[in-house]
Amino acid sequence: MADNLVVSNVNLEKLLSMKGGKGEGSYANNSQAQALHARSMLHLLEEALDRVQLRSPDVPFTVVDLGCSCGSNTIYIVDVIVKHMVKRYESSGHEPPEFSAFFSDLPSNDFNTLFQLLPPLANNGGSSMEECLASDGHRSYFASGVPGSFYRRLFPARSVDVFHSAFSLHWLSQMPEAVLDRRSTAYNKGRVFIHGANESTASAYKKQFQTDLAEFLRARSIEMKKGGSMFLVCLGRTSADPTDQGGAGLLFGTHFQDAWDDLVQEGLISCEKRDNFNIPVYAPSLQDFKEVVEADGSFTINKLEVFKGGSPLVVSRPDDASEVGRALANSCRSVSGVLVDAHIGDKLSEELFLQVANRGTSHAKELLEQLQFFHIVASLSFAE
Repeated sequence: MADNLVVSNVNLEKLLSMKGGKGEGSYANNSQAQALHARSMLHLLEEALDRVQLRSPDVPFTVVDLGCSCGSNTIYIVDVIVKHMVKRYESSGHEPPEFSAFFSDLPSNDFNTLFQLLPPLANNGGSSMEECLASDGHRSYFASGVPGSFYRRLFPARSVDVFHSAFSLHWLSQMPEAVLDRRSTAYNKGRVFIHGANESTASAYKKQFQTDLAEFLRARSIEMKKGGSMFLVCLGRTSADPTDQGGAGLLFGTHFQDAWDDLVQEGLISCEKRDNFNIPVYAPSLQDFKEVVEADGSFTINKLEVFKGGSPLVVSRPDDASEVGRALANSCRSVSGVLVDAHIGDKLSEELFLQVANRGTSHAKELLEQLQFFHIVASLSFAE
């Protein structure tokens, strides 16, 4: 039973989160790459915001960040959205409304760290919108946290103007059962990720991703106001072959994979223990994504493209191989550490990520050259 701890559907939802707190392996301290990637896409986000219908200033404007995690990136993006919408109201000669921002993630997310990073509300919320916006280091919106899976309903019907989600939709709601079933051709024997797996395994992952995305869109189509917009960014791939997961494959299917094999070789875990762990991530192709949006039919596609995001490794000294190795281990740990800890315990987890760092150090030059992420960027409007 312990082997299935992480992968049982209910438990995955309870456990899955980016590494909380503010330590070296935390998401808060390892999300600079995501910040850079998000900033490089701001013009696309603003294009999406320009399509949102302006409403009466008497009705609060509602922004939601889905899969907010616990770093400062989500706060930065919400700030960008609010400021852009205020400019739109003002340039059209309208008084801006009050703004409400909902930060949403799974209940296991470290909301405490996120809320500690929130700037104070300008003048305790008693000022005009203009005064709020003029207050540097303050926020001009009311903030709330919403725990829950975005593959289900989270908000009242017709209540949200803008949905934003970055670097989250590639996380599956559950591991496909066939991938963990030893009797199935999709059983991912010898691997901890889809990268390089067989066709049946890839097909099971793809089917799970498309089922999840369909559920996501169905929920949002009920919650979004008419004239609302959605801006989504998730890991993507340029290859038509789902077993080639691109940057995600290099992150989880090479040195991370080898580190698990090291633990098996050293007799620290059994082959079965390794095989019962799989990273519940799928980097879709444009076609994988487009099929689901078109089949749902609730949203008009304004933009759907693959965007080169760069490396997930942020290093200050690229010539220092050990820093590159640590950056790789921290990058893996910040997003998968919670699942690894739950599966093999803290002590073995420490050993695993030490091996990842060592392997990353040995391959530092090629990691810096080859580890590139691509993202699917989707701007969707609620079809009338």
